[in-house]
Amino acid sequence: MAKASQSDFGQGSMARNIINIALPMTLAQLINVLYSVVDRMYIGRLPGVATLALTGIGLTLPITSMVMAFSYLFSTGGAPLFSISRGEGNLEKARKILGTSMSMLVIIGVILTLFLWFTKRPLLYLLGASGDTFPYADEYLSIYLFGTVFVMISLGMNSFINAQGFARTGMFTVLIGAILNIILDPVFIFVLNMGVSGAALATIISQGVSAVWVLVFLTGPKAIIKLEQRILAPDFKLAGKICTLGLSGFIMSVTNSAVQMVCNVTLQTWGGDIYVAIMTVLNSVREIFTMPVQGITSGAQPVLGFNYGAGKHGRVRSGIKFTSLVGIVYTVAAWAVIFAFPGVFIRLFNSDAALLENGIPALRLYFFGFFMMSLQFCGQCVFTGLGKAKFAIFFSLLRKAIIVVPLTLILPHIAGLGVDGVFLAEPISNFIGGTACFVTMIFTVYRRLGK
Repeated sequence: MAKASQSDFGQGSMARNIINIALPMTLAQLINVLYSVVDRMYIGRLPGVATLALTGIGLTLPITSMVMAFSYLFSTGGAPLFSISRGEGNLEKARKILGTSMSMLVIIGVILTLFLWFTKRPLLYLLGASGDTFPYADEYLSIYLFGTVFVMISLGMNSFINAQGFARTGMFTVLIGAILNIILDPVFIFVLNMGVSGAALATIISQGVSAVWVLVFLTGPKAIIKLEQRILAPDFKLAGKICTLGLSGFIMSVTNSAVQMVCNVTLQTWGGDIYVAIMTVLNSVREIFTMPVQGITSGAQPVLGFNYGAGKHGRVRSGIKFTSLVGIVYTVAAWAVIFAFPGVFIRLFNSDAALLENGIPALRLYFFGFFMMSLQFCGQCVFTGLGKAKFAIFFSLLRKAIIVVPLTLILPHIAGLGVDGVFLAEPISNFIGGTACFVTMIFTVYRRLGK
């Protein structure tokens, strides 16, 4: 009976179903931020080298985001198809999706580890490293790469736990790793005097424990659809379908990497290491505040997908309305808090006077259009959850690759904007990209579901 109630999203209130999945996932998303954010908080307090070390960690963000992007390729692609197949009652296809996703995550994880290890030096200089910041970036990345497969499994396969209705178990995947990371960070960084290396080592140990937790659950008796050896042989035709739908989440993460790279290089040119450090802090604050809305929309996806697969379109419309409303209200409130207390959030990472002086106005520019991000998240959530791959991919590309990257390169040259132009690119993209994505979703999906 417990399994039926957890796995059947076609019964009861859509809002309640979404909340039951979204609340643990939101908490999990917030906790997940701690993996990287806590590292930055501690590194930003290293005696004598805090700002340079923090900048070095910031330079690795596009690379670590790339690793996560490949895990999203199979989590945001596989989990919605898995939910739709379950809604249709096609459990054998769901099993194949689960097994193929697991195999591909491991294969790609190994390939990524080797590729990034042999290219990390030129990559870091391409990402804006200077002679002063490269040693810190290289020290962190050299250790982090050994945990690539752990990251792929824990992030990629956890979505299949949530898609079966076990959101609390999915939350514990992240909670266990994050708590371990918080405990190990100060021990390795300060007590054992390992500095940046200690932060990286704490992260990969924590991710390794999370990966083991995921595998133990998916192969255990509580899982509705188990990860078994017989389903691990990859179905490459099915893998293609998973990747097509997962390209949305993949592109969002890859374009985030591209934007971080372009921002770091442009800021290095116009403002030097201090502005690369400021962008590291702003990215950290953005991660903290976007995770709740990402948790809400991620929680809605399996519920929307299940009901769409079951042909219950009225329930899908209800779920879209609820998710959109919650996302908009949250981002407006978050935007107000960020604008009211900018210094508080910067001091979480570094209290350097120059960083605060230049960082507060930069933060206000960067977050001006934050409340419009909810429209992008809600639109993407619907397109991905219902398997509308083409729309999901296009709008992933639009906001970051088509709008932010060109503006980041162009705006600093206009009207003497300089570094301010880099920070203005984000809110402009939120207004244009968010509006376009949400309006398209309303006319191409929401209205048609009512016919």
